[in-house]
Amino acid sequence: MKIECVKTGPLEENCYVLSIKNYALVIDPGDDFAKIKKLIGDKKVLAVLITHYHFDHVGALDDVINLYKVPVIDHKSNKNQTIGPFKFEIIKTPGHKNDAVTYYFKEDEVMFVGDFIFKESIGRCDLAGGNIIDMRKSIDKIKQYSDKIVLYPGHGDKTTLGYEKKNNYYMEGDLN
Repeated sequence: MKIECVKTGPLEENCYVLSIKNYALVIDPGDDFAKIKKLIGDKKVLAVLITHYHFDHVGALDDVINLYKVPVIDHKSNKNQTIGPFKFEIIKTPGHKNDAVTYYFKEDEVMFVGDFIFKESIGRCDLAGGNIIDMRKSIDKIKQYSDKIVLYPGHGDKTTLGYEKKNNYYMEGDLN
C-alpha cells in the first residue's frame, strides 16, 4: 500500500491518500480540495475515512463526496472493513473528541490516528467532546498493539508506537 500525505489548511492538517494499484482511500480531507484532487490524480477513490469531525479534518469532505460519489467511513461504521483491496479495523479512540477513531491496517502495520497521538504528545482534551478519562482508556488500549506499527497523525510527522511508548510522556504518565 502506498501512503501519500498533503498538508491542508491553516493548521497544516495531514490528509492521506492511500493507494493499491489504481484504487484509493482518502483520510481526513481537511481543506485545499485542489491539492487533494491533484494528489489523487486518476486513481479510483473508493471511500473517505474520517478520524474525527473537527473542522480542520473535514473542510473538503463535501467536495470529495460530491466529485467521487463515495461513502464516508467513521465512528459509526462497522469495526472491520474491506473496501476493494483495502482491509482495516476501526478502533474507537475517544479522548481528543468523542467521535475519534483510529484506522488500523494490520497487513501494512500502520495506523491513522488523527489527533489522538502525535510524535511525543497527544491531542488536547479540553475542546468540546474531549475527555481526559477517555483519552487515558484509549492510550491504554492502543499500547497493547505492536511496537512496529507506524502511526500517521493528523498533524506533524509520523512515528512508531514503540517510539511513543518510550518517548511520549502521556503513554506512561498519569493524565488525571
